Parts: sequence; C-alpha cells; structure tokens
Amino acid sequence: MPIVQVNMLEGRTDEQKEALIREITEAMVRSISAPRESVRVMINEMPKQHFGIGGNSVKKMGR
Repeated sequence: MPIVQVNMLEGRTDEQKEALIREITEAMVRSISAPRESVRVMINEMPKQHFGIGGNSVKKMGR
C-alpha cells in the first residue's frame, strides 16, 4: 500500500487539494502500477508562521 505524504503551507482550496490527491494517485498508478484503491495520500498543512526561511517565518516575509 503506497502512502504519500505532502507537506505544504496552508492556503489552498478544497478543490485544489482534491485535484492534488487525484493527480498523485494517478502518478502512483502509472509509475509503479499500484492498484488505485491501495494508494493513500495524506496532506499536512502548516500555518505560515510554522515554516521559516533564513531566520524568518514565511508569514513575516509576506509569502
């Protein structure tokens, strides 16, 4: 059972996340011949103040 974890900053719509899950699933089916029903996709969203670049949070950087 393939499990894919995606870590990303918050801010995407539910529709975008649904599309991401669908596309990742299709990529796993094509690339490793995984049965579609066995593919698991976990999206972990983090607040922008929980991710930093160069000593500053991306929220503080305005990203």
